[in-house]
Amino acid sequence: MSDTTRPELPDHLSIDPRSKHYVAAVFEHDIGILFNGKERKDVEEYCISEGWIKVPAGRTLDRKGQPLMIKLKGKVEAFYK
Repeated sequence: MSDTTRPELPDHLSIDPRSKHYVAAVFEHDIGILFNGKERKDVEEYCISEGWIKVPAGRTLDRKGQPLMIKLKGKVEAFYK
């Protein structure tokens, strides 16, 4: 395996293709998010420099049918698996 083909993980990343923080090349590889030392699998968006992640608030939907997000603050680390 060659690690040189992986793009550098951005400071702010979203899994929503409609977001300006979406980077398709990053999602060609398996990535992980550590939040306060524990791996989270439900992260929709993160910002390392500001120290927050956005996760769905249960099964609640907003008026457009998208999952309602809550912002959690703490230490965020992104890595390739």
